[in-house]
Amino acid sequence: MEAAAAAVLAPEEAVEAYGPLVLRTAYTLVKNPQDAEDIAQEVFLSLVKNAPAFESPEHQKAWLLRCAINRCKIHFRSAWQRRTGPLDEGLAAPFTPEEAGVVEAVAKLPLKYRQVIYLHYIEGYSTAEIAGLLGLNQNTVLSQLSRGRALLKTALKGDFEP
Repeated sequence: MEAAAAAVLAPEEAVEAYGPLVLRTAYTLVKNPQDAEDIAQEVFLSLVKNAPAFESPEHQKAWLLRCAINRCKIHFRSAWQRRTGPLDEGLAAPFTPEEAGVVEAVAKLPLKYRQVIYLHYIEGYSTAEIAGLLGLNQNTVLSQLSRGRALLKTALKGDFEP
């Protein structure tokens, strides 16, 4: 147990190791690079302020992802977010040009499909792990993945209307 606990990263190291992951997760969900940066910053500030005890590096990573997803949900519920629109759609994203088309199609999906597809295909989590992260039943995750893939297939063919 102590060997696993020793491998848990200090907050400064966690920013280096998991910063891109948290930023990509936030960007995938909120579809705005500035908001994603703000959310990632809030996640790591929460890590420093709360100083939670982690059982393993995977537990720390899962906590950071769960925190990022929760912050994104809070972002969508805010009155400010409901009343404002994006400034510029053409701003740089943390993805390569090859990924841009797929990321754009994923970004057009409803949030419940977007988050499970991101966690499964981009971050490599199993459906059981996603169910634990999102607090859902594993069969719900499987259904959302299936429906999200169907919508994504349609979107990549060019027939998708959100």
